Amino acid sequence: MDTSTQRLPVAVIGAGPVGLAAAAQLATRGLDFVVLEAGDRIAASIGEWAHVRLFSPWRYDTDPAARTLLEATGWAAPDPERLPTGGELVDDYLTPLAAHPAIAPHIRLNAAVVAIARQGFDKVRTAGREAAPFLIRLADGTELPASAVIDASGTWRTPNPVGGNGIPAQGEIGAYADGRVFNGMPDVTGRLRTQFAGRSVAVVGAGHSATGTLIALADLAAAEPGTTVHWVLRASTPVRAYGGGDNDALPARGAIGTRIKALVDEGIVTVHTGFLVQEVTDEGLVSADGRKLDAAVIVNATGARPDHSPAAELRLDVDPILGSTRTLAPLIDPNEHSCGTVPPHGVDQLAHPEPGFYVVGAKSYGRAPTFLLATGYEQARSVVAALAGDWTAARDVRLDLPETGVCSSDFTDDSAGSSCCGPAPATVEVGRGLATGVAGGLLSLPLVDVSATASAGGSCCG
Repeated sequence: MDTSTQRLPVAVIGAGPVGLAAAAQLATRGLDFVVLEAGDRIAASIGEWAHVRLFSPWRYDTDPAARTLLEATGWAAPDPERLPTGGELVDDYLTPLAAHPAIAPHIRLNAAVVAIARQGFDKVRTAGREAAPFLIRLADGTELPASAVIDASGTWRTPNPVGGNGIPAQGEIGAYADGRVFNGMPDVTGRLRTQFAGRSVAVVGAGHSATGTLIALADLAAAEPGTTVHWVLRASTPVRAYGGGDNDALPARGAIGTRIKALVDEGIVTVHTGFLVQEVTDEGLVSADGRKLDAAVIVNATGARPDHSPAAELRLDVDPILGSTRTLAPLIDPNEHSCGTVPPHGVDQLAHPEPGFYVVGAKSYGRAPTFLLATGYEQARSVVAALAGDWTAARDVRLDLPETGVCSSDFTDDSAGSSCCGPAPATVEVGRGLATGVAGGLLSLPLVDVSATASAGGSCCG
């Protein structure tokens, strides 16, 4: 951190799990900071999927520095093996963390960031740039300086379109305006039940958000006559979406794929493969090859993408495919990797040509769908250590992530038991739950009462 700006706070954008983890790391190291949350409460985006049960247990869902702060106040960590819902993640962990006296005074709600620049510098000017503070402009016109910026704003607010070409399908924007399209993981059996009960529903997407929603819709169909469930896939087969099954080191994640395969085999969920949505009509969806699918309601579970526009006047080195840094992209490219295991990465892989600006959390992965909270916590720890000048700690990056049990090379094989990602598993009981992580299906949806298994380790993916 430049000595001319070090008296200014570090700005953390987003008060979700990774943003608050960064705050805990900053507080632990005695660095001044401000947390800017666009919503009217901490973890506002999680509030929209509070009904969802994560597929990663509590032991993966809390940050070590945050736990240390909380335990000093008498906070008791939840059962490390239990799967929390999004609501429990907020109520039992993030809310107490945000209320901690070392963090609470630094949080600003209703503080949406619309632009980030260098004070007195546009993107072109170089001489003296590194010594200039960052300037952050909020939606209400307020501006504040910062010594560094940690963007943990995520991608929840910028979903991918339903359209199969990466741009909105014809009629898609109007269908949103009419309230026929729901993003991510709608509460189909709870708060939004009346919107889905007794209707034909099309779920577009292949990740855990899609499969979890399909499972919830199958439950709804069993209770509400007339509810029909369609699964729209761009791929030619659903095999990849079934995941690693028994080989997944997170049993709840593997159980999602096992359950959805059973629902397809039983005919409860109807699959439409090779369906690239070209148009959204009043009747449903039309594919690029002319097929039509009747659907009164559509769930867009195609994932999300990062919005780098607020940082347009900063010097970013963004991978043209994923939207992550160019250094990180080869490690997470879904065209090459599908295992949960990612090589350890931290400040060096997250750095941009703009010194002091870092993107962490789900947004750091761009469009890659394999992000887990534990990855974001380690990213935040590494970045904050670097800002504190502790480069030894910053570069001592360690990640121990649960594998998915399925690698890219598996996708031509429909065998549930074959995987390059692990040896024979040991049986683990899994209760009813939903998925975890973020973006593109990681913070996913409901599971069912099944038995799943956990891999003992080993992977072809790193």
